[in-house]
Amino acid sequence: MESPEAADGPGSHRGSICSSFNQDTTSLSVGTKSGYQLFSVTSVDKMDSIHEGVECPDVYIVERLFSSSLVVVVSLSMPRRMNVYHFKKGTEICNYSYSNNILSVRLNRQRLVVCLEESVYIHNIKDMKLLKTLLNTPCNPSGLCALSVNHGNSYLAYPGSTTIGEIIVYDANNLCTLTLIPAHDSPLAALTFTTSGGKLASASEKGTVIRVFSVPEGQKLFEFRRGMKRYVSISSLSFSADAQFLCASSNTETVHIFKLEQHSPSQEEASPTWSAYVGKMFTAASTYLPAQVSDMMHQDRAFATVRLNMFGLKNVCALATIQKLPRLLVASSDGHLYIYNVDPQDGGECVLVQKHRLFETEEDLVEDKDEADLEDAPAQPANQSYAATVALPSTPPSSTTLMGYSEDGGVKKGEVIPEHEFAEGPVCLDDENEFPPVSSQSN
Repeated sequence: MESPEAADGPGSHRGSICSSFNQDTTSLSVGTKSGYQLFSVTSVDKMDSIHEGVECPDVYIVERLFSSSLVVVVSLSMPRRMNVYHFKKGTEICNYSYSNNILSVRLNRQRLVVCLEESVYIHNIKDMKLLKTLLNTPCNPSGLCALSVNHGNSYLAYPGSTTIGEIIVYDANNLCTLTLIPAHDSPLAALTFTTSGGKLASASEKGTVIRVFSVPEGQKLFEFRRGMKRYVSISSLSFSADAQFLCASSNTETVHIFKLEQHSPSQEEASPTWSAYVGKMFTAASTYLPAQVSDMMHQDRAFATVRLNMFGLKNVCALATIQKLPRLLVASSDGHLYIYNVDPQDGGECVLVQKHRLFETEEDLVEDKDEADLEDAPAQPANQSYAATVALPSTPPSSTTLMGYSEDGGVKKGEVIPEHEFAEGPVCLDDENEFPPVSSQSN
């Protein structure tokens, strides 16, 4: 099997190995050769470093749970092991080892999902108990999957075929399959849910068409054409928080933003225009034209675009409201975050307003590492705890060793928490907005 390093090609990246935004796009997580870093993205002009983790090098997966202290890390040195940290306390909550390399991890308030090439593991995030193992899933070498982040649902989407773009939508709360969506003719390349989980966007390996479906029904709602250039590798899809916009980035220099709007017939009749007239002609014609032709007529072009000053570099895009204005964020593997203004009324070409350098270049990192190697290795923190739990298909864990999982200190070091004692409690990791503490503490 191809290793994560070979699959993702971090050797070709000058700055970062991986990048990901948290669920509400308030922070950016970056995996590097020396560990990982968390940055705040709530301001345009400054980008504060929240935390720098050096527990393990060559981090190729790092995911933060909203604005909490929980962060999941996977390293190229141990690609089958997932480490879950409470980074503010500097402690490890737990770790799990799997039967093969971990390709992706997704989080929400209820579930933690780990995707391997031919299996998916669903954990209860409150106690890390393994709830379900989906074995013999279609071969998924990139670990493509998406998890909704809404309070009330945990919809999981992953490929249902290796030859065509089928999407399996799975209910990770009730542990059952909801629907199978025949989304594309070629295999899938990207998936993402709206914040509410009510819509799912997808793109195929061809990269020309992006479709949006209702969840859980699987009905096609929108179809957007990214461009006429075929076989473009779409690496990132992301909805805005209000689900009005969808951005898509690829290995080309263009990021596209699409607007999800239904054209009202009553408005067109009230103020008839040439485009409305032509649109009605296309609608009438689509009843007798071939499906491929009528589909082309219904495809909407990009509402807004961004021209990056790079080509071929892997990047992750997201739409966010920062300082009360809509912005497009692009985190590139060259070690920079680009922030653009988006005009929500007229669209068009977005304007670059800020470029942040996330860290030093690879050459600087190598020099720092050489200097650090000359010094004695730092001692492991005394309060660090490690779990020996192994989550294999044949031996699911019955309990997990946890440390510091609640704001008031949690359990004692290394204490094993029975499943029933922890499963109903709130996940409370220092963030009073997302996870209110069980009891308030006086200053």
